Amino acid sequence: MTMTDTTTFPDPVYKDTVLGPLFDHARHDHAEGFRRIDRAHLVMLHRTGILPTDAAAQIAAALIQIDRQIDPNALTYTGEVEDYFFLREAELKARVGADTGGRLHTARSRNDIDHTLFKMSLKARLDAMLAEARALLSALVDTAERESGTLIVAYTHGQPAQPTTFGHYLSAAIEVLIRDIERLQEARCAVDLSSMGAAAITTSGFPIDRQLMADLLGFAAPQRNSYSCIAAVDYITATYSAVELLFLHLGRLVQDFQVWSSFEVGQIYVPNAFVQISSIMPQKRNPVPIEHMRHLASQTVGRARMMKDIMHNTPFTDMNDSEGETQAAGYSAFEVGSRVLRLLAAFVPALRINDDRVAQNIDRACITITELADTLVRQEGISFRQAHEIAAQTAKAVVAAQQSLAAGGYEPFRTAFRDVVGRDTQMQLAGFAEAVSPAYFVQVRDRFGGPAAAPMREAIAAYRTALKDFEQTAQEHAARADAAQQSLDTAFTALMETR
Repeated sequence: MTMTDTTTFPDPVYKDTVLGPLFDHARHDHAEGFRRIDRAHLVMLHRTGILPTDAAAQIAAALIQIDRQIDPNALTYTGEVEDYFFLREAELKARVGADTGGRLHTARSRNDIDHTLFKMSLKARLDAMLAEARALLSALVDTAERESGTLIVAYTHGQPAQPTTFGHYLSAAIEVLIRDIERLQEARCAVDLSSMGAAAITTSGFPIDRQLMADLLGFAAPQRNSYSCIAAVDYITATYSAVELLFLHLGRLVQDFQVWSSFEVGQIYVPNAFVQISSIMPQKRNPVPIEHMRHLASQTVGRARMMKDIMHNTPFTDMNDSEGETQAAGYSAFEVGSRVLRLLAAFVPALRINDDRVAQNIDRACITITELADTLVRQEGISFRQAHEIAAQTAKAVVAAQQSLAAGGYEPFRTAFRDVVGRDTQMQLAGFAEAVSPAYFVQVRDRFGGPAAAPMREAIAAYRTALKDFEQTAQEHAARADAAQQSLDTAFTALMETR
């Protein structure tokens, strides 16, 4: 028995649920990419002798007409063609005939076109995110330099631990951001390899020039293995892994600002420009941008992680899981992440440290006691374990008496020293006051990476060098993109002039 299929393509539900959304994503996200790929492929076919001059010139004129006469934003999917690619091909054939129009697709496939389109879009988004990350880095470095001598309380396990400076704290975040930018740049390297010329899987029997295609489209090089061009989606997983880590790390910084701005801690002052008032409680100053940065950073992490999950356990071949709507879904990570980067770059320089509250918290928490122990080892010649015991007894006595270490700690210290060592201390009151002062605590920690003035100056200089290097790389990428566009425009114009 022979079964005859009398249904027509596309099924209305398939059209509405799959083909229509894919068409909309393509015209919205990739119209310019299609335009450039068509022009570059045409130039390459002509230069390699695959396409004769007359046909190439006719196609070039038709492509210009299509780009002038058809606005991708005004298109509505009708189902007359399968996708945006076939719409462009149909428009081309309508202008130059089926035979000539069909020649543009020689030695290429939607497979290599699609992955090249996705890479072009990701590269542009990575460049935009890298620019915003560099702007944040610049803001953090400037603020760290400005606040390099501003004391704060450093916490471990949620408890006051030691004094340091706001500049030193920000420097720690700066170093993570530098590594995150490096990861984004490494991901960009994977994205910056052209898939054009792979065709469906195995390249082509025609004498194509894959390097020329890469050059005309602004890629660093063609991706070597043709199967890899259409199957290895590590350019996607690398990109979104780097994005995920960037915003995971920034979220931790933002969370600290949430704690530090609380009434009980009060370590930072958030200016009115970043504060909202309560609708019912007039005394409240709510630094809600912090909350927005935190949840937007978390959204970005989730959207980036989603992309990696979609790639999980997919076959190592060309497949829709990595294409179309998946790509469009991933772009939202860049859109949301951009808001975090821009807001944080404005927020951090506006912060000020509440010096009075910091001084109170340092006093109440006895967090300079570590340096008292260190000073005793250096000046009294005792072991650190003995010095630690003396410092511990001193802190307990001060806390029990509800006094500050600086104001009421000397006598308990003398008593503890005698109990532990069996003799009187040689340290006088002035020496004790210096040993437990937060400024001295920071001053003597002048080792590499410490918060003292000298290592901080060296660190800031290193961060500015890293920023300069990042900016130089960005300029090189931009210059190559401009040169590629100029080369493509020149070659395409020359092709037109052969008519």
